[in-house]
Amino acid sequence: MTTKIIFAITLLAYAMIASQAFMYILSLKHVQLNLGANSYTEIRKLIDISMRASFKYVIYAALLANVLLVILATKTPSSLVFITATIALFALVAEILLTLKGNLPINDVINTWSADSVPANWTAFRDKWFTIFEYRQIASITGFISLLIGAVFGTK
Repeated sequence: MTTKIIFAITLLAYAMIASQAFMYILSLKHVQLNLGANSYTEIRKLIDISMRASFKYVIYAALLANVLLVILATKTPSSLVFITATIALFALVAEILLTLKGNLPINDVINTWSADSVPANWTAFRDKWFTIFEYRQIASITGFISLLIGAVFGTK
């Protein structure tokens, strides 16, 4: 029963992470690619403030729950739950590293811009941000799908 509760918590936290990736696929990337320099800078800064304030707690919850799930599932290392939870954990670590080493440093640069001082090459920063985020999308969606497979096919 403990494993199922931890699994549910992991899946819920991971769903919040993957939802960001899905929203960018469905619309947010397209919207931001069609913004001018000032609008893009303003929205990127506002999103960054909001995400830094709250999203870290989702990441912490997902990481803690996922680690606990892997630990609990080590009792049966050949089980689908252990395999899918381990895949999800590796994907989550990749997501975190890409965020910390890729997107956040770019956000830090963008956060220094004002409406009057957006550099001429601002699209290079935007494009690099999206390229890194696409790898994060792959990681988070892979981890989420892995957990779904474990939940649907690996539990009794």
